[in-house]
Amino acid sequence: MEKGSSSETSKKADTKKGLKKLRSMLPKVEPFLPRRDHNPRELISWAKRTGFRSTFSGETGTSLSEKNDSDGFDLERGLDKNGSSSPKIEIDPILGRTRDRESEIEQVREGFRKNDRLNGVVRGENQRSRSEVESIFSDIDEVRVAGLSRSRNGGRNGDSRGDVVSNVPLSELKKDDEDVERDEGVGVRPNGEEPGDEGWQKSFTLKCGMRDNPGFVPLICYGLQHYISLAGSLIFIPLIIVPTMGGTDKDTSYVISTMLFVSGLTTILHSYFGTRLPLVQGSSFVYLAPALVIMNSQDFRNLTEHKFRYIMRELQGAIIVGSTFQSILGFSGLMSLLLRFINPLVVAPTVAAVGFAFFSYGFPQAGSCVEISIPQILLVLLFTLYLRGVSISGHRIFRIYAVPLSVIITWTYAFFLTAGGAYNYKGCMSNIPSSNILIDACRKHAYTMKNCRTDVSDAWHTAAWIRIPYPLQWGTPIFRLRTSIIMIIVSLIASVDSVGTYHSASARISLRPPTPGIVSRGIGLEGFCSVLAGVWGSGTGSTTLTENVHTINITRVANRRALELGAAFLILFSFIGKVGAVLASIPLSLAAATLCFIWALTVALGLSTLQYTQTSSFRSTIIVGVSLFLGFSIPAYFQQYQPQSILILPSYFLPYSAASDGPFHTANKQLNFATNALLSMNMVVTFLVALILDNTVPGSQQKRGVYIWSKAEETTMDPSSLSEYSLPNKIARCFHWAKCLGA
Repeated sequence: MEKGSSSETSKKADTKKGLKKLRSMLPKVEPFLPRRDHNPRELISWAKRTGFRSTFSGETGTSLSEKNDSDGFDLERGLDKNGSSSPKIEIDPILGRTRDRESEIEQVREGFRKNDRLNGVVRGENQRSRSEVESIFSDIDEVRVAGLSRSRNGGRNGDSRGDVVSNVPLSELKKDDEDVERDEGVGVRPNGEEPGDEGWQKSFTLKCGMRDNPGFVPLICYGLQHYISLAGSLIFIPLIIVPTMGGTDKDTSYVISTMLFVSGLTTILHSYFGTRLPLVQGSSFVYLAPALVIMNSQDFRNLTEHKFRYIMRELQGAIIVGSTFQSILGFSGLMSLLLRFINPLVVAPTVAAVGFAFFSYGFPQAGSCVEISIPQILLVLLFTLYLRGVSISGHRIFRIYAVPLSVIITWTYAFFLTAGGAYNYKGCMSNIPSSNILIDACRKHAYTMKNCRTDVSDAWHTAAWIRIPYPLQWGTPIFRLRTSIIMIIVSLIASVDSVGTYHSASARISLRPPTPGIVSRGIGLEGFCSVLAGVWGSGTGSTTLTENVHTINITRVANRRALELGAAFLILFSFIGKVGAVLASIPLSLAAATLCFIWALTVALGLSTLQYTQTSSFRSTIIVGVSLFLGFSIPAYFQQYQPQSILILPSYFLPYSAASDGPFHTANKQLNFATNALLSMNMVVTFLVALILDNTVPGSQQKRGVYIWSKAEETTMDPSSLSEYSLPNKIARCFHWAKCLGA
């Protein structure tokens, strides 16, 4: 017995000696142990320090058996499917990823030889036998597994962390140490890039988090900053739709004021009763395309009197019906079921198609005054891309305020052109409608004067100083089946857009993804907010703006209270009629040039959702490519049936006039109108194709990039994990029965 115990003791001593030597060669990096107060930023920091490389793309994974099958060999036995020998590959006992034991052993032996040379010891090549090194590795695995089990069974304060040896591949240690030293020790980034430019999935530090309270004045500044950076998305839609509906400059100013009011009101509602994420609600571009389709239909082309009010009432009725459907979809919990079919491969092309839908309007309208539109496009690109790293008094002015700052500069430049007489033509008056101009020379210049001059609008003279937007201000809504069908489908696409924004925003501010019930609650409230937008008459529905993710990224502010204060100021500004009048005076060519950038940003934000998928997969690339191509080609087929529209409408409105002249014909005219309108819209066709292909073509979760949502059961294990999404206490008590809404 004594002999056996002594040999066992000597063996343990040799093992400890070998472990000690090996540990001396490895950098002292602590492992990451899961805790209840999980912080994604800490996980990313640990991954950077240790050199951990995930084999997964995005947030999804495949099972080990799937990986074995796809790789073509048995990982446990070291044999491929044909029975031939393959390099010895083992499974890491801690993280479950594959390890190349052969290369690690060779590197350790090389390390031993280097140590011997440094210490002046000369040994034979085979003195460090392979069996010795392999025994050290097996003992390390035992220690690591034992250490992990102790840490899980013991306290969470890290008292057992020192017993666990890092599982970093030795070949990556030196490289990763250099990366960490460059990223954390030096403040200058390669190529002049700044924090936040590395990628959407990189963690970054927020200036003001969800519940931070830097003070009342800073919160007001952060809130106004957030809305100013989103100014283009909030105010430019009325500049397009009101003139198209035959409205006056006064009508444009009132619609802008209404949009400001609705945006402020719905943002406050969403911050209390929706997902509670710091996201601005506003008039979405998702509703702009169907609005243009409806207002350019043949029924409204011959209207002369009260054309604006009649079309607005038609839009109001359609928005109310479509938004009611969206609200029912959310509050009933049905959206939780639909989430399993809505994945990044559906969201990405759909959101991108929303931006692409206006390529025929963007520069064709901006080109009506190239001396204003081209400088505007160049300025916004200069501020966004080239001067984004320039800091003035510690603030990234050009990066945050790229759109409003470029608009102010170009607008001032256009004012000096107008004041300097650049658009003065002998005997021609800019305030005379083109239909009343009799002189041929003036008729040629009427279009230029209308789109270039800054003094054409009479909104400042006609708008009241104080005017409070009120419900049904344009009259009683008109309800028709054909327009209601269009808006029901569009509200579903708006929900898909919001789902992608919820997920991206939660990841960007390092929150756990919301549960399907919370997402359903947010979609239901968005439907209710769009009903309010229809009742007030803003011309479009109210949804979560896609540009929110970009704004959070550039401002580094994700504070709920700051957005609420900013929304309160938005409501206050909506009561001042002259604010809307000033915004209504922006030249149309300047607005179109700015929208060229905003629509391009929408495309980019949509395609960035592909980061959650395996983009190198043939399945993913084909689905995205086919969805986008058919999303343009099929509507082009429907848009070519416009024999009468070509003679009446401007060229940039022709793609939106297929509802009345499309090729789909049945005995039901209402169905004809709705079908031709829907199939002539890029985002609708793209959504349908992507939805069908992604849910019918076989593919693993990794390839599909399935969204990972939190589970409601997790709140029982860790109540604080989803506390940011919880309703206020008094409201939560009233809706404690609505488990499907995450209440």
